[in-house]
This record gives sequence, C-alpha cells and structure tokens, in this order.
Amino acid sequence: MDNNEKGHFNILLFSGDYDKCLAAFILANGARDKGMTVTVFCAFWGLLILRDPDKLSMEDKDTYERMFASFTPTEAEKLPLSKMNLAGIGKSMLLNMMDAKDTPHLRDFLEGARKKKVKFCACKLSMEIMGFKKEELLPGVEVMDVYAFLDDAKKASIQLFI
Repeated sequence: MDNNEKGHFNILLFSGDYDKCLAAFILANGARDKGMTVTVFCAFWGLLILRDPDKLSMEDKDTYERMFASFTPTEAEKLPLSKMNLAGIGKSMLLNMMDAKDTPHLRDFLEGARKKKVKFCACKLSMEIMGFKKEELLPGVEVMDVYAFLDDAKKASIQLFI
C-alpha cells in the first residue's frame, strides 16, 4: 500500500508538558489505527518524551548540559502539566481522574505508538543545544535534521505543531 493512500500525519512536538504530549500521542495512535503513517518530530522540550531514564549519562557533558539534564524530567510520566500543575498536585489530580476512568497514562500511549511503528525523530540541532546524546534516547529514535523533517512534513496530509 502506498504511504499516501491512507494519508501521512506529521507532528512537530515542541512541548514537554504531560497533557500536550498526551494529546499528541492519542492522535498519533489514532492515526495509526486508521492506517496512516505517522512521524513525530521532537524538538527542544519535546525531546524530553524520548529520553530513556536507564540510559541517561553525564559523561561528555559540559557544566550547562549536566545542569540541564539534572533539572529536566527524565521520562514521560515525570513531565509537568501545562496549566494547573501546582507543584505536582494538579498532575496528581489528573492522574487520579484518569485512573478512576480507566484511562491509559502517557507512558501507555507512548508505548502503544512505538508498537504501532510510529516514526520518532529527534531534532539534531535541539539535541546539540540541549546536550542530549542519541545513546540517551529510547531505542528506535532517529536523529533528523530540519531538511529531512521538512521533506517528511511536505508528504503529510495532516500536520500539527504541539
């Protein structure tokens, strides 16, 4: 089947907020369920969703990069809410509400997207600026420059910036 027969969905994920990433991955999973190809290109704060907490390293990082790595969430479930986070109380409330309604968490949608072969890409320049190494990312993440992203986005029938 041709990639464009069912459509191609491209998300530029710039946010590192739990609720915004949740929306992105609900949409990515839904698009895959409808037979679309999906690319999620993570830039700057969006890179936080791609970190593998078991592979984080301070090796070969300068002072700013070590500080940055220390002060940012190490995995999807540790991301804050975009609004009403209230030092984590708001997020706890949201997770309790999700649990009460048997709703999957962000890590579940992320894992579902990975199993469904959503293409995950990390912005090369964002990684360089923030001091992230490819080895610190989840398996299967491709490092992509802006030109490759634009080529992918050009093929998309739906594009979102989250």
